[in-house]
Amino acid sequence: MTLPKPKAILFDLDGTLADTAPDLAGAVNQLRISRGLTPTEYELLRPVASAGARGLIGVAFGITPQDASYVELRDEFLQNYEAAIAVNSQLFDGITELLSGLQEIGISWGIVTNKIAHLTDQLVPKIGLQHAACVISGDTTAHPKPHPAPLHEAAKRINVQAEHCWYVGDDLRDIQAGQAAGMTTIAAAWGYCGEVAPATWKADFLVESPQQLLALLDRH
Repeated sequence: MTLPKPKAILFDLDGTLADTAPDLAGAVNQLRISRGLTPTEYELLRPVASAGARGLIGVAFGITPQDASYVELRDEFLQNYEAAIAVNSQLFDGITELLSGLQEIGISWGIVTNKIAHLTDQLVPKIGLQHAACVISGDTTAHPKPHPAPLHEAAKRINVQAEHCWYVGDDLRDIQAGQAAGMTTIAAAWGYCGEVAPATWKADFLVESPQQLLALLDRH
């Protein structure tokens, strides 16, 4: 499959650019420890890290946002996370080289995440992503992903039409948002990916590593 060369590439944050699962898992396990419960195994929490509080609390406590106890747990989880937001979080291997490569060939890049801005704005500079052309958070627009509004806002801010953007993400909703926004979609198989195999997401392309994404650009 031949993809049109982009003028900009937009990335999801958690599970795509940055491996934030260790700190997210730590925050939800603090909830369990404070309630006299044993921590949930990291291997169970990592796949749902891209789903944020909803996914992590769902696995750790077996509840949904509709449960009466959810809001209290969510708020405490967010407090825990903010207090230790970049202890063990780091960019995935190859991301620094990928972003440098984009700069070298004149392709701008930005971030579109469902993480709330209050947290995004703290994390981004701490893990070395402060040079993004734009940073769109889950509460920047009226709707988070999979709604296309955050991606449209990103395209507007970097002054690139949506059809000239690629969107890269490690969750099905990333691909759904990109498709709804009219962007070329790239599934990042190195990320968390949830419970649904990325090969079934109907993305325009699936890449196994940041290096493979850069190689894909080199074909054009």
